[in-house]
Amino acid sequence: MLWYARALVILGIVLSLGSASQAQTPDPQSQPPPAEETRPEAKLAVFDEVWQSVRDHFYDRTLHHLDWTAIRDKYWPLAAAAADEERSAVINRMLDELAASHTRYYTSADPAYYQLLDIFAGPLRRELRRAFPDGQVIYPSIGIFTQRSADKTFISGILDGFPAAKAGLLVGDELLAADGTPYHPIQSLTAKVNQEVTLQVRRSLDAPPHEVVVVPQQTKPNEAFLKAMQESARVIHTHGVAVGYIHVWSYAGTQYQRLLEHEIFSGALKEAEALVLDLRDGWGGAQAHYLDIFNAQGPTVTMADRRGDVSVANVKWRKPVVMLINGGTRSGKEILAYGFKKYGMGEVIGTRTAGAVLAARAFLLSDGSLLVLAVNNVFVDGERLEGVGVTPTLEVPFTVEYAQGKDPQLERALEFLSRSVRG
Repeated sequence: MLWYARALVILGIVLSLGSASQAQTPDPQSQPPPAEETRPEAKLAVFDEVWQSVRDHFYDRTLHHLDWTAIRDKYWPLAAAAADEERSAVINRMLDELAASHTRYYTSADPAYYQLLDIFAGPLRRELRRAFPDGQVIYPSIGIFTQRSADKTFISGILDGFPAAKAGLLVGDELLAADGTPYHPIQSLTAKVNQEVTLQVRRSLDAPPHEVVVVPQQTKPNEAFLKAMQESARVIHTHGVAVGYIHVWSYAGTQYQRLLEHEIFSGALKEAEALVLDLRDGWGGAQAHYLDIFNAQGPTVTMADRRGDVSVANVKWRKPVVMLINGGTRSGKEILAYGFKKYGMGEVIGTRTAGAVLAARAFLLSDGSLLVLAVNNVFVDGERLEGVGVTPTLEVPFTVEYAQGKDPQLERALEFLSRSVRG
């Protein structure tokens, strides 16, 4: 896929990602990058950097038939008048005029900033050291995904094995406060790595708030997603059937596919009679050939040397499988969902995917902020999924707010697979 070689397809942001903070120690390796320059002229210089990058690199030469100079004239005064915390919103309103996925401006006040920097760490290797001197993106987190609804913040995903899961937080919990101040995904945890933070949480609409104590930890984003994927792999026994489950939070790297192959061939999922592949939320980046694992045709080759070290090629899953998708399934994951459905590999359960299928490039700007910009159009089997998405074969709605940890989409998948295995 030539377009993939030129630009990494990533999952566009749909949720505010896991909480983050910085430690009190002056060690630069444990600190987020310095706060962006607050002088108005510096901020407006970044506004112009964003505007020029779009003009020079956006995948559509016509800029979707916009008068881009007029767009600058429209938003420049708004950016000049905006306070620092509001200027990012103005820039993103300008980018929204393009009506394109994978086109967004981020600052270090947003957890997604760190996620994307790590995803694009390779192409940004030299520039990255301006923000992280050792070249390693690291930030504190409790391992959650959140989404905003009616000016409230709800947990929409929890990474297995991370502080939020250990503390007993649930999907659907409303986050109200942290140590007595309004909850913010970065500021609430700043300088509190390895320290207790008391979150005020509401579990149902009419319930009184209760307290949950969490301990933020330093996190390298890509490693965290790989660990959470491995921790998620388990067998669920339902109606006498052993159903394997694994959640791929990020597909932006071959290490995630290698882990999937390991888990189904010799790991936690080896003895499962069926499989739930969860592609909901998180990041994209998947390559189309990852679906080959579910193509039963072709042999699996195992080699063992004299020391007993085993290597495997062309791993296959030849048992029933279901894929879970939702509105947070984006980019490369949508390509997998499209092929999985079209070529009849199994049922696709959940809700329509985001329709965010363009290829992106990252630009680290002069003040350390980040622009992710769509630089390639993408077609899948000649079809354009941007703005369209993939519909499931079995529609199962899921309202996150006050879900109390319940997951109707997973429950439907388990029910379907248990019946399939029992014949």
